[in-house]
Amino acid sequence: MLFPPLTRPRGPLRTLLTRLHPYRVPLILLSLALLTEVYLHNSYYNIRHPARDLDVPFHTSCQEPDLSPTAPRESAAIVMLARNHEVEKALRTVISIEKHFNRWFHYPIIFLNDEEWDPEFISTMNETVSGGAKFEVVSPEEWGFPSYINEDRARQAIDRQGQQGVLYGGLESYHHMCRFYSGKFYTLKALREYKWYWRIEPDVEFYCALTYDPFVEMAKHEKVYGFTVALPKEPATCPSLFREVADWKDQQDYPTTELWKAMISPSWLPWPLRKMMSWFSHRDRHGDGWNLCHYWSNFEIASLDFFRSNAYQDLFEHLDRTGGFYSERWGDAPVHSLALAMLLDSHKVHHFEDIGYRHDWYYQCPANAPGGQLLESEVLGEPAFEVREERQDGIGCRCECDGSRTRNHASYCLNRLTQPNKSRRLGVWGWTRSWWP
Repeated sequence: MLFPPLTRPRGPLRTLLTRLHPYRVPLILLSLALLTEVYLHNSYYNIRHPARDLDVPFHTSCQEPDLSPTAPRESAAIVMLARNHEVEKALRTVISIEKHFNRWFHYPIIFLNDEEWDPEFISTMNETVSGGAKFEVVSPEEWGFPSYINEDRARQAIDRQGQQGVLYGGLESYHHMCRFYSGKFYTLKALREYKWYWRIEPDVEFYCALTYDPFVEMAKHEKVYGFTVALPKEPATCPSLFREVADWKDQQDYPTTELWKAMISPSWLPWPLRKMMSWFSHRDRHGDGWNLCHYWSNFEIASLDFFRSNAYQDLFEHLDRTGGFYSERWGDAPVHSLALAMLLDSHKVHHFEDIGYRHDWYYQCPANAPGGQLLESEVLGEPAFEVREERQDGIGCRCECDGSRTRNHASYCLNRLTQPNKSRRLGVWGWTRSWWP
């Protein structure tokens, strides 16, 4: 006999099936209802794809910078938070951004510090910055513990995070920095005259020439926020942050945007079991989760008006009073990202995929655009670095990095956060591949 005959269940299983037999129809209907509810709930978070791409590169090859006195410029500044002992790292960044961008556009660079500046730092940067350097000291009110935080308890929480191995969780200054960049940064007196900022960090590299003005292009295309790298957040740093932001969203009755949907991993449990998931970290009160994706904020070109708005500042004040910047290690990157997702339509966010950039281990490296390097341009001059080969799918300008590998990190979060702006759907294989570099 090829297959053994089917036998009826025996023992407790048979007893259970016998008892349930009269209820088989209601049970089947209940199961179908639960499956339908789960399907509809997850369908609510399906991202609607536009008929055309809503965010594309501003340019896909080198441009001739407009150096005339009447060339359009925005009220903007490049900003770096640094310490006196980081002078060499800061200098490497400034040399890189001057070489690849600012030697044509001459925007000022504002240096921020929570201590008095060393004369050596000031003289070094003044000799390097083409658009003028400004040196500001952040006040204790803007940098330290707020008055409504118990400092002893906050320091105990910071020590505990350090013992638990939370990334940078044991560094008091890092907590101050995250809180500062999440809110107080935008109300600095030194930035009041500007509408745009470009945040840079010590010890970063730019790989490609940026021969157009990103501030002008952001304003022209009505963008609010620009980024290069998107990554998943370390879960241990901010277990309650998403719940706080999601609750605030519900309290303010903000509509669910496509970008907010891109941040969500909806639960596959049926109601009411789904609501039990709200007891866990990174979940809203309905039981749905945050996928931890965020824009890496050590590079951002953004509108100061947005972050100065009542909508954003009210959110920051609410988060600040919960104490989460110290009881946990809430970062400015996820705070920015969740706020942008809550308050903006997706087309207001721009991915600078044509900018070559490295910070720490992570980088983005576009390939050079074919036939678009303008090697004979008198305005651009001779390349100040070795230009890599052109590739058919390239969009970069005079990039010195190896464009055969666009990034050295998984692209899942980048794909996820740019999905609302893409007309083309990523298939199952594409999503699977995006989990690996």
